[in-house]
Amino acid sequence: MKFARQWPYTFIVGVSLLIGMVAAVGSLALEVPLRDPEGFLGPAYIRLPLLALLMFALGILPAAVRRCGWKQIPQGVVEVVRHEWNLRRVLYIATGLATFYVCYVGYRNLKSVLPVYREGTLYDHELLELDRWMFGGTDPAIILHNIFGMDLTAEVLSFIYVAYLPLIPITLGVFLVLSRDLTVGAWYATTLSLNWVLGTISYYIMPALGPIYARPDLYAQLPDTSVSSLQSALMNNRLEFLADPATSDVIHGVAAFASLHVSVTFAAALFMHRTNQHRLVRWVAWAFFGMTFVATLYFGWHYMIDNIAGVAIGWAAVSLGAWATNHQGARRLVAREQGMREEEVGIDIEADDLVSAPALASESSARNA
Repeated sequence: MKFARQWPYTFIVGVSLLIGMVAAVGSLALEVPLRDPEGFLGPAYIRLPLLALLMFALGILPAAVRRCGWKQIPQGVVEVVRHEWNLRRVLYIATGLATFYVCYVGYRNLKSVLPVYREGTLYDHELLELDRWMFGGTDPAIILHNIFGMDLTAEVLSFIYVAYLPLIPITLGVFLVLSRDLTVGAWYATTLSLNWVLGTISYYIMPALGPIYARPDLYAQLPDTSVSSLQSALMNNRLEFLADPATSDVIHGVAAFASLHVSVTFAAALFMHRTNQHRLVRWVAWAFFGMTFVATLYFGWHYMIDNIAGVAIGWAAVSLGAWATNHQGARRLVAREQGMREEEVGIDIEADDLVSAPALASESSARNA
């Protein structure tokens, strides 16, 4: 397995090719065309490069101003590109975006054909009973609605839940484009991509629709929000797809176990913590994860066990990503070499005067070889 870790993208490139092939075979077997899921800014193959270009601009312009001042920005841009950008950096960024894209498209298409391959198999009744048992005989929706109310809280949690959709690709762009240590971006791209892969596996292990579709009466008193509109649209898409999967123009997108909103936001927060980002960034990431966790239960997207499984998937994705990109134990090694506490070792973005943990670890290993 050492070969798979010589280049930080070797492992996830292999995984992305595998899930891409599985998705293609699964769709062709049903004569269902592979589809590129739409999102904000259009299809993923458009919005991901656009985000990369935006992050490139945000990263290069401040550096150009530092070098040459506001009056000579064009010259500064040329110097920054000449001294700080090379083919290797561009290839790393492109590979990170490509693996994320392939894993995401594979995940969405395999999720779409889930009700065909697992026809007639749903575990919502068992998961509803488990929810009641875990919450002392009461549905968690009733408890959360009584605690938080159903007016302002619904609007806030709806905003948090929907904000996930653009925020995750944006954070990917930040770490791919703005990280001086290219392996940090590889670690984050691998982490996010593994969430899609592991989440797809969990969908097929235990198919379920979610409380909002199994017991809609529990959420009937909630106000209309962006989330309620999304829930209606997803159910309409499900019904249209199931009517004729081969000719349907929509992607089926309903699956409860496990919660990928929870897994991805937990993985992002844990990654920020493991790379020791600025304290404010870490606090915001953990708070966003916590509110997302509550929102999935509050609106009935998921059962409690879905969220617990999501946390497990997020942890596995970060840990496996660290192993695959040679970040496992890097902070511990640097801390020992520098006489620091492990939590003091960080990986900064676009920090000219600091060396990242993996880079220091590599230098240390070279000295000890």
